[in-house]
Amino acid sequence: MQGTPLTAPALPEEIAALLARGTVVPAHPLALDAHRRLDERRQRALTRYYLAAGAGGIAIAVHTTQFEIHEPERGLLEPVLALTADVLDREADRPLVRIAGVVGDAAQAVREAQLAAGLGYHAVLLSPRVAGADEDALIERARAVGEVLPVVGFYLQEAIGGPVLSRSFWRRFADLPSVVAVKAAPFDRYRTAELVRGVSESDRADAVSLYTGNDDAIVADLTAVHHVETPSGMREARFVGGLLGQWAVGTRAATQVLALAHRAADGDREAGAELSGLAADLTDLNSAVFDPANGFAGVIAGVHEMLRQQGLLDGIWCLDEHETLSPGQAEEIERVRRQYPHLNDDAFIAEHRDEWLR
Repeated sequence: MQGTPLTAPALPEEIAALLARGTVVPAHPLALDAHRRLDERRQRALTRYYLAAGAGGIAIAVHTTQFEIHEPERGLLEPVLALTADVLDREADRPLVRIAGVVGDAAQAVREAQLAAGLGYHAVLLSPRVAGADEDALIERARAVGEVLPVVGFYLQEAIGGPVLSRSFWRRFADLPSVVAVKAAPFDRYRTAELVRGVSESDRADAVSLYTGNDDAIVADLTAVHHVETPSGMREARFVGGLLGQWAVGTRAATQVLALAHRAADGDREAGAELSGLAADLTDLNSAVFDPANGFAGVIAGVHEMLRQQGLLDGIWCLDEHETLSPGQAEEIERVRRQYPHLNDDAFIAEHRDEWLR
């Protein structure tokens, strides 16, 4: 695992351009039946929803898909990756960034990256949750995985097991030639700023796209301009897109939010004003879905419940039978669906649901 490969795996040119420009990448949930087995029909329907909604990519086998999917005894990782890839191969009518989540120590992460590569995925989202690993070990692990596929870094929030990572770590991480993007999801403004500063200080900063994963501060991230002093001068850094569990619901609306952000970044004041008016609504919506009032205990089930209420999922079942909604969470999700129809895709889903469930 030592040393840097002479040539890192490269993204296809059109995929690299899409990722750099900035796009909507929903974190794909896992559809299960009442016996907690893979519901292939509804899993395919979700992927079709994201395609029809205009997403620019798919991230599967990530936190929103449930990290338990990576447990070998469940036998789910390869079938789910293959199922998603099959829908994209057959039905996608445009280039999409295909991202597979990988977890575990270096050996496991490399095996999972090899599996993803064999199924046609373009990059891996590298979970930082590794028992006993310090920053040096995480860098060497990323280096090893990067010999298989391009890497998207992931700053995971501490509440669900993510480590605190330094600015120096993110500078060193961005220096790896295989790194193409970083997802910032510490749910903390200070730590997000440290990540941005670290990446910006890297000599490869121009090659590493910043994606928000801060579901509680989506608009704040997409509108922020970070001014970072580097050895080569002052640098402006921006988040260009999002890879988000929140964008697993309301995905069509998410494409409109990102379009507004891009227009605002280009100087469109009306777009900026419209986006500003959505910021608090989107955070309120996310609060109902992600359940921060209970330490995010209902985060996965909350995504499922929104999709269940919209008819795309049959239930909220998770691989962990103890993972479910918090008291009152379903009612909160009903409230935000009524209150923010412009952000939840209800009408769009109702129009196309039967087609996607075919």
